[in-house]
Amino acid sequence: MNRRALLATALATPALAQAPFPSRTITIQISFPPGGATDVQMRSFCEAASRVMGQTVQVENRPGGGGTLPAANMRNARPDGYTLAQFALPAIRLPFMQRMSFNPRTDFTPIIHLTGYLFMVCVRAESPYRTWADLVADARARPGQVRMGNTGANGTPHLTLVDLAERENINLTHVPFRGEGDAVPALLGGHIEASGTGSGTLQLIAEERLRALNVWSRNRSPKLPEVPTLGELGYRDMVVTSPYGVVGPLGMEPAIVRALHDGFRVAAHDPAHIATLARLDQPLEYLNSEDYAAFILRTADEEEARVRRLGLATG
Repeated sequence: MNRRALLATALATPALAQAPFPSRTITIQISFPPGGATDVQMRSFCEAASRVMGQTVQVENRPGGGGTLPAANMRNARPDGYTLAQFALPAIRLPFMQRMSFNPRTDFTPIIHLTGYLFMVCVRAESPYRTWADLVADARARPGQVRMGNTGANGTPHLTLVDLAERENINLTHVPFRGEGDAVPALLGGHIEASGTGSGTLQLIAEERLRALNVWSRNRSPKLPEVPTLGELGYRDMVVTSPYGVVGPLGMEPAIVRALHDGFRVAAHDPAHIATLARLDQPLEYLNSEDYAAFILRTADEEEARVRRLGLATG
């Protein structure tokens, strides 16, 4: 064998030795506990991704930290594509409110944007609050005695409810939980009077165990056509969603990012996943890796401005 052939063989050998991606289980850490809308949606997505990728794609629930633990964990994860994170909106917002271990603008590899939540305020079906106005009136008459749950301190439901309380000049007692899967049982058990929830409660509303007082989308929910939006209730500038996607650690190889994106794009459009989104009344909001990176930068600018406007920075 001549020198040119030997060199060609040497250069080709490492590529031939590399295992195809993926060659083992991929784990996506999600920000909330089992039972809520995030858990239901992401498990459906991961089941579809497993079929597409030819390897298991699994959910790992990592609640706490106001929805930021999966993002924080990416700082110590290997950038090999096997440990990823659901990138919830609090992971973009909270670093502008308090000191955190990561920068949402620079410390991640965006892979794909997926969807966003439908939010609402729910009460038990037997609650005396028939409308949002009933809750506001009671909170005004009994300052601090109406307990309002949320899916995490400084998360989107919490801050939206703080904003609504300020607009109405009422004093609510805000009760944070680790996610919808924890807040809803507390609501059903009568430990709180109301809660800001996501669309994981739609089945309980259909079963007439819970009642929605408002929805935070621009238009009424097809699943809840009788429930008014915040805009219809007089909060003209309030449309509140919480978009999220999947990111990995900083420094991932472009080829691995492409493989993940391409497989996840097919999974996101899988009929079973689309049906799950429809059941949760969540839209498919697909963005590719490049567009998702630009979206994160725009959202970071918006959230930084919001934190400053509301005076929420603590250090």
